[in-house]
Amino acid sequence: MGGFDSGLKALIDIDADLASAYKAAGAPASRKRSPGFASLLRIIINQQVSVQAGQAIWQGLENGIKAPTPEVTLEVSIEDLRGCGLSRAKAGCAKELAGAILDGSLDLDGLKRLDDDGVLEQLTRIKGIGRWTAEIYLMFALGRPDIWPSGDLALAVAAERLLDLAERPDPKKLEVIAEAWRPWRTSAAVMLWHYYKHTGPMGKAQR
Repeated sequence: MGGFDSGLKALIDIDADLASAYKAAGAPASRKRSPGFASLLRIIINQQVSVQAGQAIWQGLENGIKAPTPEVTLEVSIEDLRGCGLSRAKAGCAKELAGAILDGSLDLDGLKRLDDDGVLEQLTRIKGIGRWTAEIYLMFALGRPDIWPSGDLALAVAAERLLDLAERPDPKKLEVIAEAWRPWRTSAAVMLWHYYKHTGPMGKAQR
């Protein structure tokens, strides 16, 4: 059983709310990714767009530049990347990331040896990579079990629905709520995202 599955099992055994989410929506699919440039670039592409849009942009990138490696990404122009579907800001971020890896200012392979805060510090030094992107990389590429992206809107909506709150929790309130789910907050987040998708945009279960 994988780490996320183990965490989810531990949580639903002790937490009635997450057990209810699991009963309603079933088990979430694994969201693990291989660590490296391609996974981090894909997370950057997925920022603030729908799942479908992110998939389409990634497909356009693969079709346009063939191999999304640091070397190729640094070689092509911003306009080439924009032609693949990236916004100007994300194209700039992709090139900043590629350059940092190639000049050695970011040791992407070495991140696995750092603690969570160390990884966040290293990644958010890259222009265009914010805390959410770094947290998603920690969760799904590095497999860290206790990451909680409290600024994520879907998590806030899911918590509001699941816990029957009077209003949507802000990031500080979400942090407080998630304290009960340590040391498996990654698993809790994955379950809540899955529950959010299951209940749909209007909060009704999808059939």
